[in-house]
Amino acid sequence: MARATTANFHQMVLEVETTPGSGVYSKICGLTSRSINRQSNMATTEVPDCSDESLPASLERAVQSQECTISASGVWAAESHGTLYDWWASGATRNIRIAHLNASVGSPEYESGPAYLVSLNNTAERGQKVTGELSIEFDGIPTVTDKA
Repeated sequence: MARATTANFHQMVLEVETTPGSGVYSKICGLTSRSINRQSNMATTEVPDCSDESLPASLERAVQSQECTISASGVWAAESHGTLYDWWASGATRNIRIAHLNASVGSPEYESGPAYLVSLNNTAERGQKVTGELSIEFDGIPTVTDKA
Protein backbone atom coordinates (compact mmCIF):
# COMPACT_ATOMS: atom_id res chain seq x y z
CA MET A 1 0.00 0.00 0.00
CA ALA A 2 1.36 3.42 -0.94
CA ARG A 3 0.88 6.33 1.43
CA ALA A 4 -0.41 9.66 0.19
CA THR A 5 2.08 12.47 -0.25
CA THR A 6 0.88 15.29 1.94
CA ALA A 7 1.73 18.97 2.32
CA ASN A 8 2.56 20.89 5.48
CA PHE A 9 1.24 24.30 6.52
CA HIS A 10 4.28 26.17 5.20
CA GLN A 11 3.84 24.57 1.76
CA MET A 12 0.57 26.39 0.98
CA VAL A 13 1.48 30.05 0.92
CA LEU A 14 -0.54 33.23 0.33
CA GLU A 15 1.49 35.98 -1.31
CA VAL A 16 0.69 39.51 -2.47
CA GLU A 17 2.56 41.52 -5.08
CA THR A 18 4.55 44.11 -3.12
CA THR A 19 4.54 46.82 -5.79
CA PRO A 20 1.81 46.61 -8.46
CA GLY A 21 3.22 45.30 -11.75
CA SER A 22 6.62 44.35 -10.27
CA GLY A 23 6.13 40.58 -10.31
CA VAL A 24 7.72 40.49 -6.84
CA TYR A 25 5.58 38.72 -4.26
CA SER A 26 5.81 38.62 -0.48
CA LYS A 27 4.13 36.32 2.04
CA ILE A 28 1.51 37.88 4.27
CA CYS A 29 3.19 37.60 7.66
CA GLY A 30 1.46 36.27 10.78
CA LEU A 31 -1.16 34.07 9.18
CA THR A 32 -1.79 30.84 11.06
CA SER A 33 -4.76 29.70 8.99
CA ARG A 34 -5.57 30.06 5.30
CA SER A 35 -8.31 28.51 3.22
CA ILE A 36 -8.96 28.62 -0.50
CA ASN A 37 -12.46 27.96 -1.81
CA ARG A 38 -13.10 27.16 -5.46
CA GLN A 39 -16.79 27.16 -6.27
CA SER A 40 -18.91 26.46 -9.32
CA ASN A 41 -22.19 28.38 -9.29
CA MET A 42 -24.85 26.26 -10.92
CA ALA A 43 -27.83 27.03 -13.13
CA THR A 44 -30.74 24.59 -12.91
CA THR A 45 -33.38 24.03 -15.60
CA GLU A 46 -36.53 21.93 -15.28
CA VAL A 47 -36.92 19.71 -18.34
CA PRO A 48 -40.34 18.06 -18.78
CA ASP A 49 -41.00 14.60 -20.15
CA CYS A 50 -42.36 15.19 -23.67
CA SER A 51 -44.31 11.93 -23.89
CA ASP A 52 -46.02 12.31 -20.47
CA GLU A 53 -46.10 15.82 -19.08
CA SER A 54 -47.77 14.55 -15.89
CA LEU A 55 -44.46 13.01 -14.84
CA PRO A 56 -42.12 15.04 -12.66
CA ALA A 57 -39.68 17.13 -14.66
CA SER A 58 -36.01 16.28 -14.67
CA LEU A 59 -33.51 18.80 -13.34
CA GLU A 60 -30.55 19.50 -15.56
CA ARG A 61 -27.62 21.51 -14.35
CA ALA A 62 -24.79 23.48 -15.89
CA VAL A 63 -21.96 25.52 -14.49
CA GLN A 64 -23.03 29.15 -14.83
CA SER A 65 -19.95 30.76 -13.28
CA GLN A 66 -16.97 29.97 -11.11
CA GLU A 67 -15.25 31.86 -8.34
CA CYS A 68 -12.23 31.54 -6.11
CA THR A 69 -12.05 33.07 -2.64
CA ILE A 70 -9.56 32.99 0.21
CA SER A 71 -10.01 33.42 3.93
CA ALA A 72 -7.12 33.72 6.34
CA SER A 73 -6.48 34.55 9.97
CA GLY A 74 -3.69 34.77 12.48
CA VAL A 75 -1.74 37.22 14.56
CA TRP A 76 -1.58 40.79 13.31
CA ALA A 77 2.01 41.30 12.16
CA ALA A 78 3.58 44.74 11.81
CA GLU A 79 5.42 43.43 8.74
CA SER A 80 2.16 43.18 6.76
CA HIS A 81 0.13 45.96 8.43
CA GLY A 82 0.84 48.66 5.84
CA THR A 83 0.47 46.37 2.83
CA LEU A 84 -2.89 45.02 3.96
CA TYR A 85 -4.35 48.32 5.13
CA ASP A 86 -3.26 50.16 1.97
CA TRP A 87 -4.70 47.38 -0.21
CA TRP A 88 -8.05 47.47 1.57
CA ALA A 89 -8.21 51.29 1.65
CA SER A 90 -7.49 51.54 -2.10
CA GLY A 91 -10.54 49.49 -3.04
CA ALA A 92 -8.46 48.21 -5.96
CA THR A 93 -7.21 44.81 -6.96
CA ARG A 94 -3.71 43.57 -6.20
CA ASN A 95 -2.03 40.63 -7.82
CA ILE A 96 -1.85 37.69 -5.46
CA ARG A 97 -0.93 34.07 -5.69
CA ILE A 98 -1.45 30.88 -3.78
CA ALA A 99 1.66 28.72 -3.90
CA HIS A 100 1.32 24.95 -3.56
CA LEU A 101 5.00 24.33 -2.90
CA ASN A 102 4.62 20.56 -2.52
CA ALA A 103 2.98 20.15 -5.94
CA SER A 104 4.15 17.33 -8.18
CA VAL A 105 5.81 18.19 -11.48
CA GLY A 106 3.10 18.90 -14.07
CA SER A 107 0.40 19.77 -11.52
CA PRO A 108 -0.77 23.25 -10.42
CA GLU A 109 1.89 25.03 -8.34
CA TYR A 110 0.53 28.60 -8.47
CA GLU A 111 -2.94 30.09 -8.72
CA SER A 112 -2.50 33.80 -9.41
CA GLY A 113 -4.32 36.90 -10.55
CA PRO A 114 -5.88 40.18 -9.48
CA ALA A 115 -7.93 40.05 -6.30
CA TYR A 116 -9.83 42.32 -3.93
CA LEU A 117 -9.23 42.46 -0.19
CA VAL A 118 -12.93 42.32 0.67
CA SER A 119 -12.70 42.39 4.45
CA LEU A 120 -9.97 43.14 6.94
CA ASN A 121 -10.78 42.64 10.62
CA ASN A 122 -8.73 43.00 13.78
CA THR A 123 -9.49 41.83 17.31
CA ALA A 124 -7.72 42.94 20.45
CA GLU A 125 -8.32 41.05 23.67
CA ARG A 126 -6.68 41.87 26.97
CA GLY A 127 -3.74 39.57 27.65
CA GLN A 128 -3.67 38.32 24.05
CA LYS A 129 -1.92 39.35 20.86
CA VAL A 130 -3.94 41.34 18.34
CA THR A 131 -5.37 39.01 15.69
CA GLY A 132 -6.52 39.58 12.16
CA GLU A 133 -8.94 38.00 9.72
CA LEU A 134 -9.11 38.71 6.03
CA SER A 135 -11.23 37.73 3.08
CA ILE A 136 -9.94 37.91 -0.49
CA GLU A 137 -11.85 37.39 -3.73
CA PHE A 138 -10.16 36.85 -7.09
CA ASP A 139 -11.41 39.16 -9.85
CA GLY A 140 -12.13 36.32 -12.26
CA ILE A 141 -10.63 32.86 -12.23
CA PRO A 142 -6.97 32.68 -11.20
CA THR A 143 -4.34 31.70 -13.74
CA VAL A 144 -2.86 28.29 -13.01
CA THR A 145 0.85 27.68 -13.49
CA ASP A 146 2.02 24.08 -13.38
CA LYS A 147 5.21 23.06 -11.62
CA ALA A 148 8.03 22.54 -14.07
